[in-house]
Amino acid sequence: MEAAIETESKNLRRGWTTGTCAAAASKAACLALMTGEFPALVEVTLPGGQRPAFALAMEEKGSGFAKAGIVKDAGDDPDVTHGALIMSTVRRGLPGSGITFKAGPGVGTVTRLGLPLPPGEPSINPVPRKMIAQAISEVCHGERDFEVEISVADGEKIAERTLNGRLGILGGISILGTTGIVIPFSCASWIHSIWRGIDVARAAGLDHISGATGNVSEKAAQAHHGLSEIALIDMGDFVGGMLKYLRSHPVPKVTIAGGVAKMTKLSQGMLDVHSKRGLADLEALAKVAAEAGAEADFVARITAANTVSHAFQLADDIGLPLGNRIAALAWKTAAKALHTPDIALEILVFDRQGQLVGKTEFTPSDHSEPLSA
Repeated sequence: MEAAIETESKNLRRGWTTGTCAAAASKAACLALMTGEFPALVEVTLPGGQRPAFALAMEEKGSGFAKAGIVKDAGDDPDVTHGALIMSTVRRGLPGSGITFKAGPGVGTVTRLGLPLPPGEPSINPVPRKMIAQAISEVCHGERDFEVEISVADGEKIAERTLNGRLGILGGISILGTTGIVIPFSCASWIHSIWRGIDVARAAGLDHISGATGNVSEKAAQAHHGLSEIALIDMGDFVGGMLKYLRSHPVPKVTIAGGVAKMTKLSQGMLDVHSKRGLADLEALAKVAAEAGAEADFVARITAANTVSHAFQLADDIGLPLGNRIAALAWKTAAKALHTPDIALEILVFDRQGQLVGKTEFTPSDHSEPLSA
């Protein structure tokens, strides 16, 4: 997914993942446990070989433990964990235990199948665990058995602004990162969260998931089908990112739900429906209105509409079924990306109030046309 990183971020300041901060804090704590002294700066090795250095934000020694903390700097990325204090408490472990991990206050615990870690494990992902183990190995003088407890100040409150609750990660945030570096405005982290949501739904045995472009359409689709929270995928603008993962990780029934503007963009062939990728083409929308039976003067009004929402209001005023036509065209775009006979695809189009204004029926995504609503 590195290719998916937005080029706009190239001149912005990069930051460090929670995994990198946890590794640096663990190394400093382990060094203090071994020598009695905390370092002024602590270096860690990232998966790509870089070696950043960090100053400690807190340090503490006690009977049989040492604790160090690093303040996470996410650079210019609007990360909810920016400024969080990531702490590691290191103790000697039982002989032969190796490095074991505990979730301290503010770090979540996995409770559902389908994630990179089994239920009951602290939500410290595999790459950060490897980084922590490597960091400790650099200062442990041959000792191998340590207990590492990662905690995050106010982590439980921060987690309320993440998808952890929906994924079944309870009690705090996750310690994440695959490169150790935060790329500002990278779409990779969002797409990875989409993938994990699909993994959790599959592991729970669900046969129907819904990916929505926003909160209104998500709640409306959930109510329309009576779906559980696990079935809801926070797809956002990344329709293609969700569908391409589903090709190799199928779920029998998939609903794509969105507002009129984003579903119009999908109907016009855009699999990334963010506004910066371009606006919906009102002239193309007017052509769809003509194909749906609109008179020439009304087609001209659609072309001159202020927004897609305005165009839909105009269509509603004369009873023109524009939403169903847009849903059908959006289905064709999405089905082309999915193209899997074992997955039935449905499109739901909602207005700003969450009212259904267009839909298709569930149709195998290798078909050329959707079934009519």
